[in-house]
Amino acid sequence: MAASSSAANSQSPALKTYFKTPEGRYKLLYEKSHPAAVPHHSHGRTVSQLTVAYLKEKPPNQNSAAPSTSSSSGGVRSAAARLLGAGNGSRALSFVGGNGASRGVSGSSRIGGPAGASAGSSCSQITANYDGKGTYLIFNAADTLFISDLNSHDKDPIKSIHFSNSNPVCHAFDPEAKDGHDLLIGLHSGDVYLVSLRQQLQDPGRKLVASQHFNKEGVINNSRCTCLAWVPERDGTFVAGHADGNLYVYEKSKDGTADCSFPVIKDPTQFTVAHVKSIGTYLATVGRDGYLRVFDFSKEQLIFGGKSYYGALLCCAWSPDGKYLLTGGEDDLVQVWSMEERKTVAWGEGHNSWVSGVAFDSYWSAPNSDESGESVMYRFGSVGQDTQLLLWDLVMDEIVVPLRYHPPGGSPTYSSGSHSAHWENNNIIPAGTLQPSPSMRDVPKLSPVVAHRVHVEPLSGLSITNESVVTICREGHIKIWVRPGHGESNRSNSSSDLAVSSSAVSKDRVVTSSLSSSSIKGSSSSSKQHSTVLFS
Repeated sequence: MAASSSAANSQSPALKTYFKTPEGRYKLLYEKSHPAAVPHHSHGRTVSQLTVAYLKEKPPNQNSAAPSTSSSSGGVRSAAARLLGAGNGSRALSFVGGNGASRGVSGSSRIGGPAGASAGSSCSQITANYDGKGTYLIFNAADTLFISDLNSHDKDPIKSIHFSNSNPVCHAFDPEAKDGHDLLIGLHSGDVYLVSLRQQLQDPGRKLVASQHFNKEGVINNSRCTCLAWVPERDGTFVAGHADGNLYVYEKSKDGTADCSFPVIKDPTQFTVAHVKSIGTYLATVGRDGYLRVFDFSKEQLIFGGKSYYGALLCCAWSPDGKYLLTGGEDDLVQVWSMEERKTVAWGEGHNSWVSGVAFDSYWSAPNSDESGESVMYRFGSVGQDTQLLLWDLVMDEIVVPLRYHPPGGSPTYSSGSHSAHWENNNIIPAGTLQPSPSMRDVPKLSPVVAHRVHVEPLSGLSITNESVVTICREGHIKIWVRPGHGESNRSNSSSDLAVSSSAVSKDRVVTSSLSSSSIKGSSSSSKQHSTVLFS
């Protein structure tokens, strides 16, 4: 059954190879997948997640030595215990850092570049430009991690890394890693590996090369690693989330055995992190309890939080300027949260199953956009288990705010003509408040600009680059949808500012990263989801 559905993924006549938007057509450029030999019976434990990794030119003085492989704890320096409460393990992390201005990590991706840039299905050859620039797609399927070259039309990956004892479920890439060790891999067993992407491409084998091992054999936490994220502006620091609701902060430069006994925080509004200096970043988490929580990572404080309309939240993503957050989950909605107002300011209706991935488009500009900047328009995308990709336009000044009669108690009341709705007494929502889900009639509704069925299998994530929208289904099949104006004629000289998940940037820049995974007990949707690994 799985094999036949996977084959239909690329051959189904019901799937169009393009979709229309106001600015033009997005066309299916090519597809990526894993070899057919991957055992589909093992997919039930994991869902494919996608990471876009831009590999820069290797600095001449970059140390190529491998990190230590003997450290059982790998330099654990701090932990945030049970943010989401018992049994409400984190599904997604999303960092934002800087003072508001933003862009992705820039570099030349050259989609559809010269043939021969990648190897065939044997995965035994190595990319010709492994020691220079390159853009790669990293994804997992069953017990194997795959690396594909975004610049090549070759469908098969150029590298596969096999894990014999556990399945990879999440990963994160840091293009700014100073020592070259930039790729994190989290396993179902709870183990976390840190490796150099460049070194993996240089080696033809199917095992990790020169890896640093964190949480070895579950010495710190033996529950599934659900998500990974690099901390912006803090080289070598990353956060790992686990299915039991605990988050751990690691420093890759620290070796030796750390104190692994961390106190459990019974009050979910508290957040404790030790030994972390001020880095000017915010951390967003979502989980099975259906709550979004936003923390000031440096001050160790909960800023605000709020609940989904129904069920768990599965994914989250920051806007490029850090003003808004997207969340999606089991209520089939895409929620837009305002950092300024600390609450939901819009709901996107259009999916008819769980929303599994969300992402802002940092490289899209509205046709005939207002150069004055007085009316900012955002474009974002979402994918779901309904196999659909939806694109949305968000213009806060044009959102129609619902009118309602003056309610009793503390329910919010909105007025017409302004999107900045206030609570009834116009008081600012106190910091650290976890808000209940608002009434459906209180929140403005958004409709998608386009809804397109892009895969046969349920979708698990998407990534957006300067030239394309990349989608992945839970079985590990990837499609690259090229933007209007980025056709065959200009692929050879176009550059791509990639929205790379998890990156360290300068203090005047914002970067977003979000990853997620967790096990779902039961399903109310048409596509039962036993395990999820998502990104934005």
